[in-house]
Amino acid sequence: MKKLLFSPLLTKQTINCQLEKAVDINTLLTKIRKIDRKRQQALKRLGLVTVRDLLFYFPKRYNDFSTITSIKKLQLNEQATIRGQIKAINTSRTPRRRLVITEAVISDDSASLKIVWFNQPYIERSLPVGTCAVLHGKVESGYQAKWQLTNPVFERYKEDSVHTGRIVPVYAETAGLTSRWLRFVIKPLLSKVGEIKDWLPEEIIEKQGLISLAAAIKQIHFPDNTKSLCAARKRLSFDELFLIQLNSLQKKAVWQQNKSYAVKFDEPLVKKFVGQLPFILTKAQKIAAWEILQDLEKSEPMNRLLEGDVGSGKTVVAAISALQVVKAGYQVALMVPTEILAGQHFTGVSKLLQPFGVKVGLFTRSNIKTSINGTHISKSGMGKLIKAGKLDLVIGTHALIQDKVKFKKLALAIVDEQHRFGVEQRAKLKKIDQQPQTAPHLLSLTATPIPRTLALGLYGDLDLSIIGELPPGRQKIITKLVAPYNRDKAYNFIRQKVSDGRQVFVVCPLIEESDKLGVKSATEEYNKLSRQVFPELAIGLLHGRLPKEEKEQVMGEFVAGKLNILVSTSVIEVGIDVPNAIIMMIEGAERFGLAQLHQFRGRVGRGEQQSYCFLFTEAGGEKVQERLQAIVDCHDGFKLAEKDLEIRGPGEVYGLQQSGLPDLRMASLTDYGLIKQAKQAADKLLDKDPDLDENVLLRERIGQFEKVMHWE
Repeated sequence: MKKLLFSPLLTKQTINCQLEKAVDINTLLTKIRKIDRKRQQALKRLGLVTVRDLLFYFPKRYNDFSTITSIKKLQLNEQATIRGQIKAINTSRTPRRRLVITEAVISDDSASLKIVWFNQPYIERSLPVGTCAVLHGKVESGYQAKWQLTNPVFERYKEDSVHTGRIVPVYAETAGLTSRWLRFVIKPLLSKVGEIKDWLPEEIIEKQGLISLAAAIKQIHFPDNTKSLCAARKRLSFDELFLIQLNSLQKKAVWQQNKSYAVKFDEPLVKKFVGQLPFILTKAQKIAAWEILQDLEKSEPMNRLLEGDVGSGKTVVAAISALQVVKAGYQVALMVPTEILAGQHFTGVSKLLQPFGVKVGLFTRSNIKTSINGTHISKSGMGKLIKAGKLDLVIGTHALIQDKVKFKKLALAIVDEQHRFGVEQRAKLKKIDQQPQTAPHLLSLTATPIPRTLALGLYGDLDLSIIGELPPGRQKIITKLVAPYNRDKAYNFIRQKVSDGRQVFVVCPLIEESDKLGVKSATEEYNKLSRQVFPELAIGLLHGRLPKEEKEQVMGEFVAGKLNILVSTSVIEVGIDVPNAIIMMIEGAERFGLAQLHQFRGRVGRGEQQSYCFLFTEAGGEKVQERLQAIVDCHDGFKLAEKDLEIRGPGEVYGLQQSGLPDLRMASLTDYGLIKQAKQAADKLLDKDPDLDENVLLRERIGQFEKVMHWE
């Protein structure tokens, strides 16, 4: 039998032998004798290097094993914790499969129960006859006995239990690191928690009704009861949200220390532009435009997020801002995620601003031209025009912010579909202007609906404008749940619409087939549709693993109408405009969240034709059907986002890296009450102590906190 790396027979005394006087919260885990090299490497992969790191590695959930049930009162198929004495125990091997079976009998004052473990031969040594033990597991029908526990969690009974008889922490596990092992190691290290100084000011701790940091860390790992666990969660959640607020507000203060170009509001110009539009602006568009125009008048740089549902008219609002800046004698940069989108913006924005003589340039890797004569020019030629100030508005990808591009007077940068334009990127914006002492105003656009409370709470360095309504008269996209038996009917409908000259998006969840999930992959769907279902049609395939050039080529062919159907993974989500595409077909719809499904649906319905969204699902569960019915019934992205947040949480809804939302360990981004409290506390503290000179521990903690958060 192989020697175990970390024996289950370890006692509290054995573990405590590791905690020599030299061990403190800054001790490297490599110095803890009972953590072998293999586990040291596993811990390091998780970013856990010191005792402090391990103490801040919080459980992901808990099992409540605190209620002891007498054996006589056990119920079949229930999870239960029992305590009793081992009356018999024996280990044997089956002759054929060489399966190791350990059978035991445990008794309490009420009755006896059979226990069975498979392939755990050490248990007979761990629980010899006469041992008082606590076990937790599922009560099942036995082979010879009436009922039994199979492979239960076990522990020798003691007052201060670790694995049973209490609320037991369960950690995120990885190869070589089990929750049981982590509990063994972390429990004795908690004696060092008093060395961690509390960074929250005493005034805030008292006002918010929080427990101390040391108590919170102890209780989050090994809570005495549910009440203690709730108190620990509240304290640690508040800490995260409070630190986020302080970090954001300090960044905002630093950004606003820069000087920017003050652009005077030209009311006649704005009225003339709005008057020549072929539609009437909504009230929400007018409010958003006014908020931006007011910011532009200030000599401190704007940093504003404009969010609005798909089709709400964000581009027009951005165009009003750009026109105001250009006519004041300055330049504007508009950055988007893809070359296709840059080209579409070039066409659309040029058309809007052409009557006002605005000179627009398109500057991407494969397409460099201007609206002056429509001809293509060289990269160096474009660079000279920008530097000389002969182009008013330059549209490109995020590659625009590179050292070689220099603007004469860049007063406004508009960033599409990147919620959080980070500190480094903002610094680059300053460098691409020939006036290094100034910083441009920054306007970020997003079609991902983020509820106002969440946005205000977590984008503290941004001001927020919301376009919460769609223009009147916009056709609703007919959305239908398609049962498996109606698949052929849907295919025939698609074939008919394609024969009328229309185009179709097909979205699949994964690139490769997953047998466990049974989810269709884009590649398999492409092969099926092109070979079996629609062999007569031109079909393209788009997924995230394609080289960037190939993605752009496929997308370009679809935009140009050369492809009838585009099969894609979720890379289609970020906004391209194909008015001729009127059907969105989504395979494995249950695998996507409501917010994401709504984003997919927004890829169609951009022309005058009635558009459709078909949700295909093989899952027949009531909850799945109810959730998908919400997207059928509701076309309001903000309401769907709220519902999605309740169901799945912000990390899955928005994608942490995509949205810039922080990767929180404890706090819930749906706890709006706590977010509000943290924001108010941060505002009040910075009013008194803007540089945190009187709160040095807190200032140091913000620096540490920022290093471990995933912001941009």
